[in-house]
Amino acid sequence: MKFHLQAPTANVVTGFGEGWVRIGADEYREGVVILPDRIVTGWAPAGFDALAAEDLAQLLGMEPEIVLLGTGDRQHFPHPRLLAPLTDRRIGIEVMDTRAACRTFNILVAEGRRVAAALVIETP
Repeated sequence: MKFHLQAPTANVVTGFGEGWVRIGADEYREGVVILPDRIVTGWAPAGFDALAAEDLAQLLGMEPEIVLLGTGDRQHFPHPRLLAPLTDRRIGIEVMDTRAACRTFNILVAEGRRVAAALVIETP
């Protein structure tokens, strides 16, 4: 039996901690949107409390079937009007803390789903 190191074909979260997330071998210390085939940095730079509908509307062009909103160290629910750009287009959205969003992203990517993880990264 031969063993081969197999590199993932999609982005995968490989680590996270206070103020950072690692995708593959690269570490990010700012808000980020992760898709199976690309990474968008600089998302929600002012954190959860400053989230606007426009921040979530940015995700529409990425055409996800589901959005995982990682709200930082704790789960916070945004006002429903902020989610309207996604819900109006019938895009599923799940709100959870950023660590849970990272774990869930990896599971959904492994299933071949078109998922976007919009992660708020809180600086310590």
